[in-house]
Amino acid sequence: MSFDNFRTPMKNRLHSLALGQNGCFEASPGRKITVPASPSLERLGYGTGVSVYLMERAPISGGGYRSPWAVKKVAKRFANQEHQDFSKRLLEEADILKKLEHPNIIGFRTLTKAVDGTWCLAMEKAENCLMDLIEQRLDSRAGPFPPHQIKLVGTDIANALDYLHTEKLLMHGDMKSGNILIFGDFKVAKLCDFGVAMALKEANGQAKPDQFYIGTQAWSAPEVIDMDGTLENDEIVITCKADIFSYGLTIWEMLSLCVPHADLLQDDEEDEEDDEKSYGSDCLDLSYQEALGTRPPLPDLPEEPDYSTAIAVFIATTEYDPEKRPLASEVMNIWNLSN
Repeated sequence: MSFDNFRTPMKNRLHSLALGQNGCFEASPGRKITVPASPSLERLGYGTGVSVYLMERAPISGGGYRSPWAVKKVAKRFANQEHQDFSKRLLEEADILKKLEHPNIIGFRTLTKAVDGTWCLAMEKAENCLMDLIEQRLDSRAGPFPPHQIKLVGTDIANALDYLHTEKLLMHGDMKSGNILIFGDFKVAKLCDFGVAMALKEANGQAKPDQFYIGTQAWSAPEVIDMDGTLENDEIVITCKADIFSYGLTIWEMLSLCVPHADLLQDDEEDEEDDEKSYGSDCLDLSYQEALGTRPPLPDLPEEPDYSTAIAVFIATTEYDPEKRPLASEVMNIWNLSN
């Protein structure tokens, strides 16, 4: 399975798949943070209704260095009353993030308004996003990530999920490589983007009612695909194990360098005027839809180095039955059994 032959239109489509749906606070007493308007900032990434920018901060008085921030900002065209859901979601994410304190969860810095009046959530900045590193590795034909890097990401993110699921009673709700940040040369991995997080019941890890699972389809668990978004259907139960399934597909990404099931998509650059090609395109896209919520096949992997632990984690976490999937703490145990 390879994307070597995919051209630019397909890459754009894959980015679209990966994006999914997606007062003034003070950083310290008496000192407000001023965030410039968007044209003055370097854009690092974007999602539905928001963009993330690099904000370089002025040196401390006397010449001391200040680390840059990543600022998630509501796009100005979505900041009006008609699109207030985007601002509401950013405010809710800020409220969640400032209550989280974990070495594998991105750090909250402040919530404020930019000079153009749009809400901004400032966070610590990482060197790389895992999704970008996957694409770079694919473009350079470097093959799967080495096992020690997969283990680092797998262990750190399982640790973050265990904290969320057990201590904070939260489900991330959009686990994927695009929401994992890498610091240094795989020194630490951190989970980010809590804009669609869901509250869990304390007793059984089930999502509380009257919430909507949004996530991103390509990474969604089968129980998520089988429902229409709402949790009011008593026959379908969404638990923290949906995060675990998406986590497993993220491990698969590091092995395959692919978006889950994207090999079943038709390249938009194909000549759709040809009836047979058009029919083939429809069949391929139907195959993609039918594959959502299933375990994708493993790519061809080299015999050396040893990928057996990463494969074991992937298989265990992508079981169709949520009850058969391990808890995040159990996933950590699987990783820790490896050398």
